[in-house]
Amino acid sequence: MEFQDGFPDYETLAQHDNEAGVGVRKKLMNVFWLLLVVTLVEVCIGWFWHDIHASTHLSKTWLIITFIMFTLLKAGYIVMTFMHLGDENKWMRWMILGPYSLFIVYLIYMVNVTEGNYSGKKEHRSLLDTLPQSTQPVAPAHHE
Repeated sequence: MEFQDGFPDYETLAQHDNEAGVGVRKKLMNVFWLLLVVTLVEVCIGWFWHDIHASTHLSKTWLIITFIMFTLLKAGYIVMTFMHLGDENKWMRWMILGPYSLFIVYLIYMVNVTEGNYSGKKEHRSLLDTLPQSTQPVAPAHHE
């Protein structure tokens, strides 16, 4: 006895035949394998970072930058594939991705140039830190 739920088949709902479904599943598997390979590369870099650092003397900043780049690569590929941004024309893609890209560049600037180099040393202090502070003592709160 076969289960009948009263709903049409997947091919009918998706308005395509089985051959089109095979193409969709093939595209999905390609995305899976590509993301798996990129993730495995990330894991291997993290796993062997101590050996890489010992032989090349790269700073940990390069490791962080590498992981950020791999994360952005994967996020971009997911957006292009599953959110169908890859099917849009070039100007529409730039109109959507441009503000995000500029925001990421701005965040990198903020971390590296302004906030990231503040160490409390006198030469690193900003103009706001050098403004005179109030010399009036603060009176303690009166409790009864």
